[in-house]
Amino acid sequence: MDRVDLLRVFVRIASCGSFSLAAEQLGMPRSTVSLAVRRLESRLGARLLHRTSRHVGLTGDGATLLERAQLLLADVEDVWQQFRYAGGAVTGRLRVGVPGRIARRLIAPALPALLDLHPQLDIELLSDGHAADLVQQGLDCALCVGDVAPDRLVARRLGAFALVNCASPAYLARHGTPAGPRDLAHHFVVGRLPQAGGGVAPWHWVEDRQLHSGAVPSRVGSDDADTAIELALAGLGLIQIVAFDVHEHLRAGTLVRVMPQAAAPPLPVHAVYPHRPHPSGRLQVFVDWVAALLAPHFAADEPEEGSALRAAALSASGTAARRSDSSRR
Repeated sequence: MDRVDLLRVFVRIASCGSFSLAAEQLGMPRSTVSLAVRRLESRLGARLLHRTSRHVGLTGDGATLLERAQLLLADVEDVWQQFRYAGGAVTGRLRVGVPGRIARRLIAPALPALLDLHPQLDIELLSDGHAADLVQQGLDCALCVGDVAPDRLVARRLGAFALVNCASPAYLARHGTPAGPRDLAHHFVVGRLPQAGGGVAPWHWVEDRQLHSGAVPSRVGSDDADTAIELALAGLGLIQIVAFDVHEHLRAGTLVRVMPQAAAPPLPVHAVYPHRPHPSGRLQVFVDWVAALLAPHFAADEPEEGSALRAAALSASGTAARRSDSSRR
């Protein structure tokens, strides 16, 4: 094996956490994979992996090499792609961190069309992958909803998801329809419980060009968006949620929009990826494709004061992480 092949084997082992699984995915004997690592460690003069009977982990030198090797292998792949596929098709594997709800409801149903256009492109969608662990997880990019991009990453803004307030007809028949935020004290909400822990996330609304947040009584809550929707459908409270998540329910009338004049500001959506002088063709193709795919679900252009209000309020209240947690599920 040449040095590039040795790095390719190492990266696959680091990704799998297993010599056997890496050998299976690479179509090589396990002994060949083990020999490749020994040769690489010998050439570098450093131990790269911790080996136990059940797990393979990275040493400090291994973690450093992994980050550099992933970038190098991506560059090698791009060189081959540039000269071998001049007809517009792209090739290779793309690992993308995508919030589970977006992956299930929007990307997965549309993905066959993209793969038909690029038969040699492979896509891996990781629902638990996000920008904070982009390099460590070996991701090429991540879709982030409501997050601020970490340092050393490029964040391309794709748009912003509209948020809606809604409730079931059964709930409204029993408790009445709130005319505005001042009525919320006499209502219940389905509480959003952040995955990171803590109390119920506050309710947000815009009034007189000011962003407000407040606690609303809640008897039930969930850290899962799909469960929260089911609780709202059961008549257990008002819900504030991304519009595309409840589009079909609003059309069918099983949920009814309330207080449209007091909606929360839209949640920005970014494609986040490592900074590189020449992003890979497959990355550019995917980001352009997903931007077009999500565009119909984005809110109209957000006024400048909307962005400023949201940023100021989230910074002051410390709720940015909680909103981001709810959007990833």
